[in-house]
Amino acid sequence: MTSVMWFRRDLRAGDNPALLRALEDGPTLPLFVLDPALWGPAGRPRRAYLAHSLRSLRHDVPLSIVHGDPVRRVVEAAREVGAESVHLAADHGPYGAQRDQAVEEALDDAGVSLVRTGSPYAVEPGRITNGSGSPYKVYTPFSKAWAEHGWRDPVGPPKDPDWRHLKDTVDLPDPEIPDGLALPDAGEAAAHERWQEFLDRIEHYDDDRDKMGVDGTSRMSVHLKWGEIHPRTMLADLAPLRSEGARTYRKELAWREFYADVLHARPESAREYLRAEYARMPYADPDSPDSHLEAWQRGRTGFPIVDAGMRQLRATGWMHNRVRMIVASFLVKDLHLEWQHGARHFMRWLVDGDLASNQHGWQWTAGSGTDAAPYFRVFNPTSQGRKFDSPGGYIRQWVDELADPAQVPDPHEPGDDERDLVGYPAAVVDHKAERQEALDRWQSIRD
Repeated sequence: MTSVMWFRRDLRAGDNPALLRALEDGPTLPLFVLDPALWGPAGRPRRAYLAHSLRSLRHDVPLSIVHGDPVRRVVEAAREVGAESVHLAADHGPYGAQRDQAVEEALDDAGVSLVRTGSPYAVEPGRITNGSGSPYKVYTPFSKAWAEHGWRDPVGPPKDPDWRHLKDTVDLPDPEIPDGLALPDAGEAAAHERWQEFLDRIEHYDDDRDKMGVDGTSRMSVHLKWGEIHPRTMLADLAPLRSEGARTYRKELAWREFYADVLHARPESAREYLRAEYARMPYADPDSPDSHLEAWQRGRTGFPIVDAGMRQLRATGWMHNRVRMIVASFLVKDLHLEWQHGARHFMRWLVDGDLASNQHGWQWTAGSGTDAAPYFRVFNPTSQGRKFDSPGGYIRQWVDELADPAQVPDPHEPGDDERDLVGYPAAVVDHKAERQEALDRWQSIRD
């Protein structure tokens, strides 16, 4: 029997159970659909990275690439090669789940079966529930249940695959990237190389992960986003390690799976408040001249650690995780703008823009997410910079105006008239005053 393997967020040949299952059926057409519903809204950095990743995958798998609505194009591809089954890894995102259901119905009408094998997660979203059979709402009990549930071992790449091809396919797009943006290496080989490099220093992860000027994080998020490596592979490598760094990193993988589980249970939370009462809080108008939204987006707020993070985002398509929390807190609690404006900007620029992790990371910082009582946690950008970038190297790297120690001995201080002499803007707000304003607004929905 001929089959189709429909690649989406699993752009790899190794440890791909859906691909192996497709090849078990017989000759297989490896297919990727450029879906306008996903390609159009994606930012240029993510589109460019995806194109690079697809080119890399083509070295191992002869992808046939088509453009259009998957409901039509997958059925057409299956008919052209005479496939009796279409294989894929399940998508649990709001759009992906609906799309796959529509494709399944269209395939059924054509006499073709849709076979789901695995997902982009070690434990499929929706699999773990609490004692009453409901989804977990808090990370810690979820992570314990997740670890107890466990996951399958990795599997190897296909051996002697028999491939099928479509007659007419489209060329891979070559999207332009914004000026000054440097993308990371893409593809399965790059993912494994980066992972092995990180394993050599993972014992220091617990101490170094919050230090912005240190290469202390794994930078694996983009490879996980596109499935160039599966978390199951990473967890297998972590299993024999006993360092605190390895244990902490394992918890970070659990956070990724927790957010996917929350989004699966509450798909509306991709756009709406997980905790609905926060929609009643007074927020600033993003279109007003004094909203400072554009200053935040361009790294011109006058708060060095905030500006460094926002400029790093535009230069690399990535931002240090500690800084993501700082800039998110600043937007919501210093500028009083709703979290969706920041989440949208991140999804435009991040190459690792994962809907579940991004939206729920923002909601966590905004106070409307999965943390029990977080709103009064207001990050002080200056003290955060001093604590996690004490030498100031991260700020000096990304904020050119503050790079020269001779001109700017202390890069952490907010901008003022003196800093204006080196071209750095004055602080757009008074943090102490806006922190109190944020708490007052929070109190207004509690009274």
